Amino acid sequence: MEINPNSLSNKAKMDAELIQQAIHGDQKAYALLMERYRDALYFMLVKMVNNAADAEDLTIEAFGKAFKYIKNYTPNFAFSTWLFKIATNNAIDFIRRKKQASISIDESAPLNIRSEQPTPEENLISEQKIMMLRSVVAKLKPRYRRLVELRYFYEYSYDEISSEMDLPIGTVKAQLFRAKELLHNILKNSPDSKDIDE
Repeated sequence: MEINPNSLSNKAKMDAELIQQAIHGDQKAYALLMERYRDALYFMLVKMVNNAADAEDLTIEAFGKAFKYIKNYTPNFAFSTWLFKIATNNAIDFIRRKKQASISIDESAPLNIRSEQPTPEENLISEQKIMMLRSVVAKLKPRYRRLVELRYFYEYSYDEISSEMDLPIGTVKAQLFRAKELLHNILKNSPDSKDIDE
């Protein structure tokens, strides 16, 4: 619903201030925006996809997309409206992809039953992928590298990372977004990429 920027609620005014700070690179502003809307967004997504793990991933994706395009946000609309629209569209795409995947599996020819043990070739490919990923992660700045290692190599929960690194959960999630963005840039520019700054 469109609103007059001059008659913003206190909450909307605070959002607008945080957005301006975030645009100028303030990591705490990103974390505060996440703290304000994470739970409400997560519960909406749980209702949409009916799966807690998927809803958690979609919550992260929605914030990631919103933060990536935050410069495009205008205060003619409440930030929460904009954010929830991004999350809803994301969830709809996710549900559509999931349905298509299940249909393609159902319609495929009978599956050949085989050992669940990976072949030597699959093991080698998997090891090569892990080595490549570790070399890419090594290009990150130390705090981002540690976050990625804990989350994806050691499979720590956000709570465990928060405790391990003595950071608020919102900051952990905001910095993981940034780390993933940096990883994406490194992979995109590899193999000639150099160490990436903030």
